[in-house]
Amino acid sequence: MNLSADIQRFRHDVVVIGAGGAGLRAAIECAEKGLNTGLVCKSLLGKAHTVMAEGGCAAALGNTDPRDNWKVHFRDTMRGGKFLNQWKMAELHARHAPDEVRLLEKWGAVFDRTKEGLIGQRNFGGHRYPRLAHVADRTGLEMIRTLQDHAIHQDIQVHMECTALRILKDGDKVSGVLAYWRETGRFILFECKAVILATGGGGKAWRITSNSWEYTGDGFDLAYEAGAELVNMEFTQFHPTGMVWPPSVRGILVTEGVRGDGGVLLNSEGERFMFRYIPERFAAETADTEEEAQLWLEGDKEARRPPELLTRDVVARAITKEVAEGRGSPHGGVFLDIASRRPAEVIKKKLPSMYHQFKELAEVDITQEAMEVGPTLHYFMGGIRVDSETQMTRVPGLFACGECSGGMHGANRLGGNSLSDLLVFGMLSGKSAAKYLEGLEGDLKVNPKTIDSAIREATASLNREDGPNPYIVHEELQALLDEGVNIVRDKEGLEAALSGIDALKPQAESAKAHGSSQYNPGWHEAISLGPLFLTAEAVARAALVREESRGAHTRTDFPGESEEWQEVHVVVSKAEDGSMDLRKEAAADAPDELAKIARSTLEELEGGQG
Repeated sequence: MNLSADIQRFRHDVVVIGAGGAGLRAAIECAEKGLNTGLVCKSLLGKAHTVMAEGGCAAALGNTDPRDNWKVHFRDTMRGGKFLNQWKMAELHARHAPDEVRLLEKWGAVFDRTKEGLIGQRNFGGHRYPRLAHVADRTGLEMIRTLQDHAIHQDIQVHMECTALRILKDGDKVSGVLAYWRETGRFILFECKAVILATGGGGKAWRITSNSWEYTGDGFDLAYEAGAELVNMEFTQFHPTGMVWPPSVRGILVTEGVRGDGGVLLNSEGERFMFRYIPERFAAETADTEEEAQLWLEGDKEARRPPELLTRDVVARAITKEVAEGRGSPHGGVFLDIASRRPAEVIKKKLPSMYHQFKELAEVDITQEAMEVGPTLHYFMGGIRVDSETQMTRVPGLFACGECSGGMHGANRLGGNSLSDLLVFGMLSGKSAAKYLEGLEGDLKVNPKTIDSAIREATASLNREDGPNPYIVHEELQALLDEGVNIVRDKEGLEAALSGIDALKPQAESAKAHGSSQYNPGWHEAISLGPLFLTAEAVARAALVREESRGAHTRTDFPGESEEWQEVHVVVSKAEDGSMDLRKEAAADAPDELAKIARSTLEELEGGQG
């Protein structure tokens, strides 16, 4: 039976999958280049994790401290990523971020202001200077509002509540996307010559996560099955501060802006414990003088850059250790206190979302008492491997940007870099897609047999008589990752997790969704198991291969960074026999000029915008 014969069809030049900040910025750029652009979003337009980036957007505007410039931002990013970042991506990001923020302002974004009327900027972990352009603690929400408002006037066709299932190819080139409407279950064919993936991460493979239901690793799966590579999937960021109580809100993000505006971390003994976790090398590299570095290490409570603003991997590990050693809060976290540090009216003005979040969800008044917080799976530094300058994968016509792409952040992402990342690389992927299409000749076709096969695969869980409950399979996968692929890892735990994943796979492949394809969340869950298992296996296998601790990847059996792994990427791809192939690949040599900037002293870089 030819299932593709009466399928619903749309034709676009380019299809952008994902409508968060990266997808919207990419779609805007494509539309401005005159392309017929389709925007596919799994949920509703505006429902994206960009809104969770509350603290600010990192860009070296120099509004708060004129010594800041793109070179210092680039240097901070490389050092935060433990020099495993793609050098050119980090450079492009730091160079373009200020212009992208100003463009967003031109499109209507209303940022907080300095006394001089410039865009306000706040401190954040790992950043040398106050660099995060912000809108109280709702920066991501304002960015999405602005991008969405601008995008809907650009003749972009938006396809909401639509899930992409398969990238289609003509030979080796992208020729379309198979998807389905979540409401009706009807299948759709998008005929196009380029696809930009902007699908975010895969945090729902873990139980304790800041991610919402959409983040099941769809982009990783789409790219992997199409023949693209994934890179450095072992680097999963656990944000230090997620809510830990009550259980219904466990994992929900508590913005780093709380610490940026003066909040401090305390253990159950009332000790401001982060002073015990300052790496000596970090203090020496970050402090203005040797005297300041020494004061930091001696526990000076009034240090200009507090240790709560160390990079996220350092803070998350410190919290985990405090809890493990019995100094945690009653519900398994630590205390984040801003009530004793700032007046109530200042807290309500600068952190309105956090005030209401705790008031409504936890019955805690953060102007009067401390919050309970702990690490939560938040972000993927690894992802789809792309060319640094074009954002294209090794599959012609397939691009990726935002969190689903890998390389920009190296081993650890600095807070605030995600918002400027999605602006810069959303823009660059749109430009590159337009340029790719200019050089493309002839029509591209889709293979009906491929479509039929994908539809049968998608509906298999509906058509079988019986099988495991997909929700229970998902929960069992989450338990495996929470136990063996969490913030602290070792060989025994990783091997146990992989063994568990292998044993659980047959259940995922034979899951049963009861009912029809219409209005059926159980079916959606069954379909999501494929991307979730791909994400889980890629992270666990890459984490087992990298025998060192670097950035967000911590191995207790291989403590510390290894020189052998300093310039090595772990690359994941699909082998010809269908199995997952992993290989170690030497990083490209750093361009001389960029290497010089990354290793320069601050005095050599400050004030120079060139």
